[in-house]
Amino acid sequence: MSFSAEQTPRGLKHVTQEADVCVVGGGMAGVAAALAAARHGARVVLMHERPVLGGNASSEMRVHICGADVHNGYKHMRETGILEELRLENLRRNPLKNFSVWDTILYEKALLQPGLTTLYNCSCQQAEMQSDAIASVTGWQLTTESYQTVRAKLFIDCSGDAILAPLTGADFRMGREGRAEYGESIAPEVADARTMGMTCFFQTREYATPQPFTAPCWAYTHFTDDDLPEGAHAHRWWQMGYWWVELGGEDQSIDDTERLRDELLKIAYGVWDHIKNRGEHGAENWALEWLQFLPAKRESRRYLGDHVLCQRDVEAEGRFDDLVAYGGWSMDDHHPAGFRAARLGYPPTIYHLAPSPYGIPYRALYSRNIENLLFAGRCASCTHAAMSSTRVMGTGMTMGQAAGVAAAIACRDGLTPRAVGAQRLRELQQTLLHDDCYLPWIAQELSPATRNARLTAAQGDPEPVRDGINRQVGEDTHAWICVPGDTITYTFAQPTPLRQLTLLLDSGMDLTIAMSYHQPDDQLTAPPPPMPKALRLESLRDGVWQPLYTLTDNYQRLLRLPLEGAHDALRFTLDATWGGGESRVYGFYVE
Repeated sequence: MSFSAEQTPRGLKHVTQEADVCVVGGGMAGVAAALAAARHGARVVLMHERPVLGGNASSEMRVHICGADVHNGYKHMRETGILEELRLENLRRNPLKNFSVWDTILYEKALLQPGLTTLYNCSCQQAEMQSDAIASVTGWQLTTESYQTVRAKLFIDCSGDAILAPLTGADFRMGREGRAEYGESIAPEVADARTMGMTCFFQTREYATPQPFTAPCWAYTHFTDDDLPEGAHAHRWWQMGYWWVELGGEDQSIDDTERLRDELLKIAYGVWDHIKNRGEHGAENWALEWLQFLPAKRESRRYLGDHVLCQRDVEAEGRFDDLVAYGGWSMDDHHPAGFRAARLGYPPTIYHLAPSPYGIPYRALYSRNIENLLFAGRCASCTHAAMSSTRVMGTGMTMGQAAGVAAAIACRDGLTPRAVGAQRLRELQQTLLHDDCYLPWIAQELSPATRNARLTAAQGDPEPVRDGINRQVGEDTHAWICVPGDTITYTFAQPTPLRQLTLLLDSGMDLTIAMSYHQPDDQLTAPPPPMPKALRLESLRDGVWQPLYTLTDNYQRLLRLPLEGAHDALRFTLDATWGGGESRVYGFYVE
């Protein structure tokens, strides 16, 4: 139960606030869930135990966001929606890939979002239940020395460790399922409690002169190539440390975190000592700049929903009727021994191929036994095998945005999450598409005004801008291809009242966007060259073209612009890109 005013220890404050939706956990999935719910009218409180948003992708851990494009190995599979919005903002304002600037971008998005309140440095500790529903959660806010209670209609757990499971009695699972339980060929024969481990990175910088290094006396300084999971190849990519400095899969991935952090620091320092002092590795001018003291976790509790996504679902492309998110990362199953797997003769991970894309069903995003609980990220309803793919943050954000929109619909209509799937599934899917999420094999339904208007262009075929598929799929571009100076025009049969125009522009979906020190140098560090930088929108009224919008510094893919009154025609003109010779318009529609 949560504290009452009488139970609060003397001298400590107890603050209670009301909300429609409470999101617990401000990692990337939680950021997407909170923004999505607030943007669709819900009053949202985001309770996050850290001072910065982003979780594993924050400055505290600095893990790059992976997803269905697999470091751009699958062209045009990058996640759009809120994640693309954040990435493009980062390209415009953070060319040096500074993680503190990235923190600020996430902070700003939450700060400026109407309807969203944030509780930073607030660790969720208790939940009050009313039958099978959560009435409130209470956290301890370290900075204000106060208990913070949030009463809400719905709760979304994006905490990674699924903290609301033990607090509410929600069904969950830890460890690996046995092979026969879900028919998973990559699962162990017998179920066990093993998980994937957690990692501590380090970051280095090159200088003009040699930089000596002396390891702490408590570090492991005995490592040879045989101790390193990738052997002699482990000397590459030391700019940002190594994901295989990993432990915890053979331990309890929550209870043992502090002890495991100590071991990981000893290993991280030891690996750097090996690179600097135990051979000729070309690191003479490199110095240690940063060390990760908060381990980045891969796996702990996983909720059980109405559906548990499994290996066979992933391999069958997840063609669910209630598809609301997607993945494409391989089933990247790290050995429970982590760093120590090398000495045991095992690889640190096995990449079991997954199709890109594969669908994730809505039924894997809400609890099967707590009626007002949703979740997203690595604690979603998946087997260990499937979660080894869905755990990556790009995929987690697609789940988070879906959960946030579903929660907003549920609050608006007084429904449970399960009832949203039964009664509002089409609305949920179409809302996600409208917000520039990608749902494989589902087309966006456009307004009659868009479908019935006459569409013309200065050159090329304009029809793909209203085919409901807002990215290239296979060899089909689903786009109108244009160059600066080109125009595309909707002409209506009669003056038509309109309230909004939407453009989906070219953000270089075949290029590499990442906040990564591991990936090649072809990463973008500025807005994508084909992105429209300067553009105009005009309205034809009474035979005269009138300017509506003139943009000169655009860098976003999704543009949603208000309209007023009736229009005879609307015209888009591309004036300039960010350097590309041609550009694409994937969507151009009105409502």
